[in-house]
Amino acid sequence: MSRLTITLSDERYLALKEAAARQRKSIREIIESSLDFYGIKSKKTASHYVAMARKNSALSEQDALNLAVQETRVSRRG
Repeated sequence: MSRLTITLSDERYLALKEAAARQRKSIREIIESSLDFYGIKSKKTASHYVAMARKNSALSEQDALNLAVQETRVSRRG
C-alpha cells in the first residue's frame, strides 16, 4: 500500500478527524470512501467497469453512444 502526505488547514484536519470519530472509521477509510464517492478509480479498474457494462448491456454501440450524448446534454442544461 502506498503512503501519501498532504497538507490541510487545521480546520479541515479537525473536521476530518471529527468525521472519522463520528463514523467510527479511520481517516484513511474516510478518504477512501470519498474517493469512491467521486468515482476516482485507476484506469485499469475503470476499464474493467466499462467492459462489464458493455457485456451486460442490451444496447448496440451506436445506441449507447446516442444515449450518452443525450444524457450529457440534459445534465449540462442543469
